[in-house]
Amino acid sequence: MPGELSANLSIKWTAPSDCTLVHVSAVQSDADAAGLNIGTSADTDGFIEKYSIGVSGTPVEKQALSDFAGALANSQYPRISDGDIIVLELDYDYNAGAGSGAASDVTIVLTFLEG
Repeated sequence: MPGELSANLSIKWTAPSDCTLVHVSAVQSDADAAGLNIGTSADTDGFIEKYSIGVSGTPVEKQALSDFAGALANSQYPRISDGDIIVLELDYDYNAGAGSGAASDVTIVLTFLEG
C-alpha cells in the first residue's frame, strides 16, 4: 500500500481452495508503528492477534506455531476451507496500543500451503 495511510484498513478475500496459513511477513517504510491482526469474517483476530509490524524496512515475520495464537488457530497453523473469508485488519497508527504517527508504504506477504 503506497504512501502514508490516513485510516485503518480492512482487507478481505475469499479462499479459492482449502489451504493452510504458514507464514506472515509485514513491514512499513518509516519508523512509526502499525498493528496487524488476521482471521476470518467470523473472528478477525482468530489466527494472529494484533501485533506491531516491522518498521524502517525491516519486516516482522510470524511463522512459529506459537505465533498463531488466535482462538481459531489455537497455536496451530490455521486451516482455511475453500470459500472462507480471510480478513486482515491494519491499524495504521498502532504502537502496542499507545498510538503513533501514521504508517507509510506497508507491505504484507502471506504464505499458504494448498490442500
